[in-house]
Amino acid sequence: MTRLAALVLAALLWSPGARADGGFIEVDVQLVLAIDISFSISTDEQDIQRQGYVAAFRDPEVIRAITSGLRGRISVTVLEWAGEDSQAQTLPWTLIADAEGAHAFADALDAAPVRRSGRTSISQALEAGLSLMRASPFAAERHVIDLSSDGMNNDGRRVDRLRDLAVYHGITINGLPILVGAGTATTTPLDAYFRDCVIGGPGAFVAPVVHWRDFAGTLKRKLVLEIAGRAPEAMLIRASDSPADCLAGEKADLKDYIDQLERATGGNADRWRPREQDWPMPD
Repeated sequence: MTRLAALVLAALLWSPGARADGGFIEVDVQLVLAIDISFSISTDEQDIQRQGYVAAFRDPEVIRAITSGLRGRISVTVLEWAGEDSQAQTLPWTLIADAEGAHAFADALDAAPVRRSGRTSISQALEAGLSLMRASPFAAERHVIDLSSDGMNNDGRRVDRLRDLAVYHGITINGLPILVGAGTATTTPLDAYFRDCVIGGPGAFVAPVVHWRDFAGTLKRKLVLEIAGRAPEAMLIRASDSPADCLAGEKADLKDYIDQLERATGGNADRWRPREQDWPMPD
């Protein structure tokens, strides 16, 4: 990073959004980038993911979307998350109004320490995203949580209830499900799960990543759409005969736990098994 870029970055990251008169700087959209850093994503894959976000904010098409809005600026922050107790605001709320600011944001993300953690709590990521929106020093008519993950919620509160809470507060949640070796042992397709249990709000959409080589391109198209306030013409999601089970991740995790008990106790783990009428197990 050049000294000029470092100075620009410092001004962007540490200058408060509030004006001297006590008001707030208005932006076209407030954007939380909620990035999955759970152990199901390998270190190589995490690097692909991180570099995809870095490349996006250096891309002329994304920068054009940022500067073409009514106010010509956005505010953005990065939330990296895993289990219920593993959420961290990696980059603070940042004002981006031109190419220089976008590049400085990309440089800051590129230089940020790499973290990994266990479990997958999409619900807590949504709650943390809602808290970040409330604490933002900017003002906007549109508020978007851009959430990526390769798995289903298996920790913390029910994901659909936190989705509904965020939508109630005027937030749109868009999903970037990573279908490459999706880690949860369930028959529920991850993209359908995102459609039915994770996304919500005006214009919400799912942009699935089928191969890691497609991550950067899919992310860029997704960012252009949500920064511009547009939804895609169609969500490319596999057909589903019935709505996804929003507890599929928790059920699969419980089944895995019981299977481990079975192996550890020689098949004497029946007292741990939930009654079928209380919580049907997945096939």
